[in-house]
Amino acid sequence: MKNTIVAIRYAKSLLDLAIELKSLEVVLADMKLIYSVCSANPELMVVLRSPIIKSDKKLSILTEIFGKQICPLTQKFLNLLSLKKRESYIVDTAEQFVNQYKQHKGITTALVTSAAPLDESSKNHLLEMIKTTAKSEVELEEKVKPELLGGFVVRIGDTQVDASVLRQIKNLKRSFSENPYVKEF
Repeated sequence: MKNTIVAIRYAKSLLDLAIELKSLEVVLADMKLIYSVCSANPELMVVLRSPIIKSDKKLSILTEIFGKQICPLTQKFLNLLSLKKRESYIVDTAEQFVNQYKQHKGITTALVTSAAPLDESSKNHLLEMIKTTAKSEVELEEKVKPELLGGFVVRIGDTQVDASVLRQIKNLKRSFSENPYVKEF
């Protein structure tokens, strides 16, 4: 929890600074890059969180990895985190920055889990339905889970709609087990 609180504060500060310097979209791309690279490389996460490795070494590793791929503002932000010995918060801060950016822009994220990948027409139809109920811009994240057998599950924030075949089978099984009909011979 403490990591999240610190990451939220750093992300908020970076967001405010990026808005002020009119480089919000560039910093967003940088934060997405940092998050994806660090998430895909657990060894890098171990290095960043290690108390044994010195901060200047961690900064040189980050500079070597990201180098000229990130803007000067993001590089200065990484330098600041390194100076304060807060490298372990980089990934959490990147994730929180993306979340706060979406909140700032009014973007809602909908997670769609389906048994098979959705085709474009289904995706567009689902996106339009979600936009009308959410009354905001919607970003669609897809996840494939074959054990659903068919249908889909949509999750927006705390709300979930389960229209999967697996859920229908479970509901039928429950209704059959609770059947009050007693056969008399």
